[in-house]
Amino acid sequence: MKTFVKFCGLKEREAVRLVPAGGAAGFVVNVPASPRNLDPAAAAELVADVPSEAEAWAVVVDPAAELIHRLFDEVGVDRIQVYGAIPSGLEFLEVHHLVPSMAIAPTPTGSDLPRVPAAEDYPRVHLDAAGQPLPGGSGVRPDWETCARIVDAHPGRKFVLAGGLTPENVADALAMVRPWGVDVSSGVESTPGVKDLAKMHRFISAVEAFESGHG
Repeated sequence: MKTFVKFCGLKEREAVRLVPAGGAAGFVVNVPASPRNLDPAAAAELVADVPSEAEAWAVVVDPAAELIHRLFDEVGVDRIQVYGAIPSGLEFLEVHHLVPSMAIAPTPTGSDLPRVPAAEDYPRVHLDAAGQPLPGGSGVRPDWETCARIVDAHPGRKFVLAGGLTPENVADALAMVRPWGVDVSSGVESTPGVKDLAKMHRFISAVEAFESGHG
């Protein structure tokens, strides 16, 4: 696939092993209120199961610099997706491998677009619904029109679209927003925090079908 696909909130080895080549496994770390939460030690065990051609991402909220260091150095993730504030006291390479999540409202908010983090600091940027108490898995869609305008205004940037994606609507999202990548969590679950392997397969198949029709 040309489209980057991230399966987020993974907790079972079987689900981790389904992450496609060129994509990413996302692990929610130190967010106790999330049904997808893991501690760093549990995340490290699952990172070992991530396919060799895929990346391991941690997903955190308002992290301390010490957690960022630990996730890179001990847990062994490739990137860290950050909801909220990015701490000071990080090294350049750490900052470069962070993926800030931009909060996009579920409804249009007018002509002004939100400021996108600088490309020289953050090569990848995450677009997700605003106002959610937990990182990911809310099933709430950001306004796709706003997301499409952001993508159009920053050609070449690697935007990852999240929020409310499912096997049934990911093709529509790709057609309208044209993001570099997509990120799914609750849209491929049977219950909160439990991935449905059949839905994961269907999500991948939907992306592949879209690409085959738009090659």
